Amino acid sequence: MIPARQILTPEDLVHFQESAACSEILLFLNNLNDSVIGVKTTDTIEDSDIIQRLLCFLGAIQQTNKDIKPIETNSRFGNAAFRDFYDQVEQKLPTWLAAFVPAEHIEEVSKYAQESFGNRRRIDYGTGHELNFLSFLLCLDKLELIKREDYAALVIHVFFRYVHVMRGLQMSYWLEPAGSHGVWGLDDYQFLPFLFGAGQLRTHKHLRPKSIHNTDILEEFSKDYMYFESVLFVNSIKTGSIRWHSPMIDDISGAKSWEKVNLGLIKMFRAEVIGKLPIMQHFMFGSLISFTGGSMSADVAHGADKDEHDCSDHSHVFALGQEFPDCCGIKVPSAIAAALASKDASAGPRNTYMRPIPFD
Repeated sequence: MIPARQILTPEDLVHFQESAACSEILLFLNNLNDSVIGVKTTDTIEDSDIIQRLLCFLGAIQQTNKDIKPIETNSRFGNAAFRDFYDQVEQKLPTWLAAFVPAEHIEEVSKYAQESFGNRRRIDYGTGHELNFLSFLLCLDKLELIKREDYAALVIHVFFRYVHVMRGLQMSYWLEPAGSHGVWGLDDYQFLPFLFGAGQLRTHKHLRPKSIHNTDILEEFSKDYMYFESVLFVNSIKTGSIRWHSPMIDDISGAKSWEKVNLGLIKMFRAEVIGKLPIMQHFMFGSLISFTGGSMSADVAHGADKDEHDCSDHSHVFALGQEFPDCCGIKVPSAIAAALASKDASAGPRNTYMRPIPFD
């Protein structure tokens, strides 16, 4: 079954939030979060066969990224070579997934996998795409390919590897933030590394949310905790105080405990990701994650994702990612692109160079 869009109106979204599909997504997220409470990224966790196969799949994505070089350009916006990457991944996905997904479900599961890596037309990426990767893993869970005992490895090894895969794509092809809130979001691209990272830290006796302001602590513990590693990454591409370039992360650092941060981010995920119509209008449902809305015709549900902008009649369609009305063709340049754009010609390959830029 090919997944199709089902959410068009605010009424559809309310219906979805009361549905079994929404409950399944949230339950899966909570179970993954619970599995890494008190677990370090560097802890020894055994990888089952399915975890190893997923890591091989992500390795194939990374290799495709390496094989398809970005087009030389002075633009800070998305690099058109991403479309070649996207097309090649789309072509190879059925073969890659056949290594662990039953044949009758490959078409459905591959749709969530494909949507995990960004939007081909806009050359952007946001939390809606991250949600698709979570949904891809949920599909495998519902097919009983993933067991409960795999959850910790699924977060620490597979999901965190996915985050690094996406950073590679962002650096190579300068993916634009999808409908970015700008500085009023946790991160221009990711949400879940902060959520899972706060879960890892919930039982820590000494480190506190305010520890993100201590550079030595960030550097020392970034290898052990996703939250610190994610903050360190944000700091590496933006200069100045985190209070200015990431005020929401700064606000969260005032919480008294990591438990409050972790539980607050779970609530925020529900409100700001699966609770936002601009994101969920693009989300697709099939037989594994099943929901039927009442407002969308079959042609529209199965048609192309028409997220381009028609300003002649000013029809408002939002970008897949976060709530930002990109209706007039407003493009948001990548902070990573800006950080890389000033490289010296002799500094080597563009995607290996990183230089912080002033935040503005």
